[in-house]
Amino acid sequence: MDKMPKWADVILTPLISLLLAMAISALVILAIGESPWLALKTMVDGALGSSYGWGFTLYYTTNFIFTGLAVAVAYHASLFNIGGEGQAMLGGLGVALVLLYLPLPHWALALPVAMIGAAVLGAAWALIPAWLQAKRGSHIVITTIMFNFIAAALMNYVLVNVLRPVGSMDPASARFPESTHLPSLSDLALGLGVEWGKHTPANVTFFVALLACLLVWALIWRTRLGYEIRALGRSEPAAMYAGISPVRITVVAMLISGGLAGLMAINNVMGESERLVLNSVEGAGFIGIAVALMGRNHPFGVFLAALLFGFLYQGGGELALWTSIPRELIIVIQALVILFTGALDNMVRMPLERLFLAMRNKRGDA
Repeated sequence: MDKMPKWADVILTPLISLLLAMAISALVILAIGESPWLALKTMVDGALGSSYGWGFTLYYTTNFIFTGLAVAVAYHASLFNIGGEGQAMLGGLGVALVLLYLPLPHWALALPVAMIGAAVLGAAWALIPAWLQAKRGSHIVITTIMFNFIAAALMNYVLVNVLRPVGSMDPASARFPESTHLPSLSDLALGLGVEWGKHTPANVTFFVALLACLLVWALIWRTRLGYEIRALGRSEPAAMYAGISPVRITVVAMLISGGLAGLMAINNVMGESERLVLNSVEGAGFIGIAVALMGRNHPFGVFLAALLFGFLYQGGGELALWTSIPRELIIVIQALVILFTGALDNMVRMPLERLFLAMRNKRGDA
């Protein structure tokens, strides 16, 4: 029997951890001579107080949903995929190759084709670390870290020597054809007669990310493959006894994980930049680790955690713009959130488990 309800594990524990992180952050802001209330108000107004702020918040949220889901799927197979950064870079290359070299007359056709390109290259970049883990025993953490650096070097070479237009000094590809440009959320709102999120990069990829949350939930908890992934993650000897191949599940789980990370490129490469640029991922692959940890590797939790980090990213930019508080403080706040939801998780979880156990025993005695 679980020591506390599932809702408490997925929602209550991260919420308390978040409140503790915010309380410590307030003390840090006080220590540098600034007002925590002013900082909070500026962040909330900048990220959530207008359709403009919401547009950027949802744009960042979309990126973090994909990378968070990538980490979560691998984690259920007891694999710690921290290569989302490199896999998302290669996903961007897949998007660029598809959109630059295939004649796609409309975004509705270009979107699924680009998704295939992004997912295939993202999955391919996860394949070698997966095979090395499954067949050679090389630790997935080490190999995926190395592949992040290899991906960065590869992208630099491709953008400078292959995809850069003749005469251009910018290490970036040519712009994608106008017919493949994704409609923004502001375009969709305008079609309904509402002016919302004007001049923001949020686009229809947000709905793709929500669909990805639903599909990952169905995969992990409603399919045979999901059962095999979770069985391997819980106990490899038990999984083998049940006839589940650790090699196959390791490779398949990492392919799905890499494909999800690669899909992030639909948002930032196809939807926002409309071309492939250097450092287009901007650390979202690493933020995905924190998102998955805070979301308890559950798609709904990943969505909520991604929304939180989207708020922190957009609110942090507004904080640096309108106050004298340095943007680096947002990194401190993010670090505190990761610390309390990850490394210090048991500090919150254990008292809650004792509380729910005492309540259950009290009801039993009654």
